[in-house]
Amino acid sequence: MKEETLLPATRRRLTIRELPEALRPRERLQRLGAEALSDQELLAILLGTGSQAESALELARRLLVQFGDGRSLAEASVEELRAVPGIGLAKAAQVRAAVELGRRLAGQVPHRITLDRPERVAAFLRVEMAHLDREQFRVLLLDARNRLIHQHVVAVGGLDSAPVHPREVFKEAIKRSAASVILAHNHPSGDPEPSAPDLGVTGRLCRAGEILGIEVVDHIIVAQGGFVSFRAKGLLER
Repeated sequence: MKEETLLPATRRRLTIRELPEALRPRERLQRLGAEALSDQELLAILLGTGSQAESALELARRLLVQFGDGRSLAEASVEELRAVPGIGLAKAAQVRAAVELGRRLAGQVPHRITLDRPERVAAFLRVEMAHLDREQFRVLLLDARNRLIHQHVVAVGGLDSAPVHPREVFKEAIKRSAASVILAHNHPSGDPEPSAPDLGVTGRLCRAGEILGIEVVDHIIVAQGGFVSFRAKGLLER
């Protein structure tokens, strides 16, 4: 969480409704977006209400002060949260659930890197694929701005012995509303030059993508000896 200056505590309880509309956390979120709010404001929205003694904003401020930093608050157990005056089971559970949900989503949603050039795609893939001892066929799903949405393994083994079916390639792309896909596989031999089966599979998948309205923008083969871009070599039309 970013460093910030906490709003000062007040001498009497101020409800959110008593604040000017421009200072109310929910209205600020709606107007400016969640990223513009302080940790105190976000936590106040999560808590929903304060206690008889203080507002949600004041309670959020005290939680942040008591736990010292955002990481300590995120790691606090339900019991530790309930030890804070004004935090009952409901509010403690809300905080723990929000932290856990954020942690899970952070692990599921990849960083939206832009894969708009063969060099970038190859650099992204070679870290995981160049040194594999078996061929692995992957599909990278992109949005309309060529940003990575998702990647998944479709087949393991040579394309001549484990044919890649268009259904397996495009099923996830349709599910995730991908605008386009990049095909990728590795050559354990170290030579990235495409084989006859590579060319055949690529042509079949390009035709399937054209029918579905999901463009195959490239097929990248990575190996220890370098990489080959089908688009750069003019091989996508075969």
